[in-house]
Amino acid sequence: MTSRIEWVGGQCRLLATIAEEFDRTRPFAGLTIGTGIHLEPKTVALLLTLRRGGARVLSTGNLNTTQPESVAYLNAHGVEAIGGPTQDEAVRNGHIDAILDAAPDLILDNGGDMYARWLERPDARLRGGTEETTSGRIRLTPLRERLDLPILVINDSPIKQFAENRHAVGQSTVESFLRITNMATNGRRVVVFGYGSVGKGVALSFQRAHAFVSVIEVDPVLRMEAMWDGFMVPDRDEALSAADIVITVTAARDVVTARDLAILPDGAILINAGHLPVEIDVPGMAADRSVATFGPTDAGISTFRMRDGRAIHLLTDGHMVNLAGPRPLGNSIESMDLGFSLQARCLEAVANGEVGRDSCVVPVPRRIDEWVARAYVELARIRPATRA
Repeated sequence: MTSRIEWVGGQCRLLATIAEEFDRTRPFAGLTIGTGIHLEPKTVALLLTLRRGGARVLSTGNLNTTQPESVAYLNAHGVEAIGGPTQDEAVRNGHIDAILDAAPDLILDNGGDMYARWLERPDARLRGGTEETTSGRIRLTPLRERLDLPILVINDSPIKQFAENRHAVGQSTVESFLRITNMATNGRRVVVFGYGSVGKGVALSFQRAHAFVSVIEVDPVLRMEAMWDGFMVPDRDEALSAADIVITVTAARDVVTARDLAILPDGAILINAGHLPVEIDVPGMAADRSVATFGPTDAGISTFRMRDGRAIHLLTDGHMVNLAGPRPLGNSIESMDLGFSLQARCLEAVANGEVGRDSCVVPVPRRIDEWVARAYVELARIRPATRA
């Protein structure tokens, strides 16, 4: 029987073409690549592609998204996967230190944790690498002078913006809500915090699922854009007081806090779709005097039982909803195939010295975007059936 990991790998068609090329070109021969990224089946396909390029690949996961089956598969196929699922930052920092102990030549980071840790213990052998997320870019931008290495930000690629952020995250957030709650989206009053590329996709996906969607955005231009896109843009407290579902996608800390407990209606559901589990201040809310109890209700659902009798629910304890909770599937295979192909090509460019130190925390080079776009369209083109 084919495992899910093998099924997913078989659908990553663009990565497969790169892997076949890497078998011949070996761009990472003799190099060590250290990675800190969500360890799930689609990531396995990327890491095995880098391995086929000749690299020694070491990897650890992010908080609360590591899937043990993926760790076991990687370790059985030549990738050194370190650690298992954890919500403990100190434990994860230990896993990152174990990777840095191997003196990687390249880093593939997801949130900036590994680069920040490297700055505490710099090693001149590091050539540079990639950062996957907007959260990581925000964190690393003020550190450019200290980093002084080529670091390409995958999430700043237009391909990543529309394929994964706008389309796939929205789709997978709706799918995760349906799977975890078994509740309908129809007629629900949904409040989306943030109208960046991810927020746009989440808002549109819930609207297409027949929900009434409001957007809360502090940037006045993006707020106006949300209105022009057909979404309600009420004041924050007004939106929360009528919300059935609240979704955070801002890359900011403490977007929803204990202050909001008094505003939220009975039965409201809180969801974080952002990269880091800090957008909903779960510890602060659980400790608030208005909360009688807080704990699990069902798989992937925890509940704040308020002293006034209300119940406010939280999915996946505030962790990234599409990669936590029961049967986490993450974004669509096709969107991740595109994003991870960008990763492979960008790491190849850094390894070959095609980008210099002036490319520190900058978007993917245009030529790489164009290569990925052309290759994907060519693979997707409809061809006439061949008669025997």
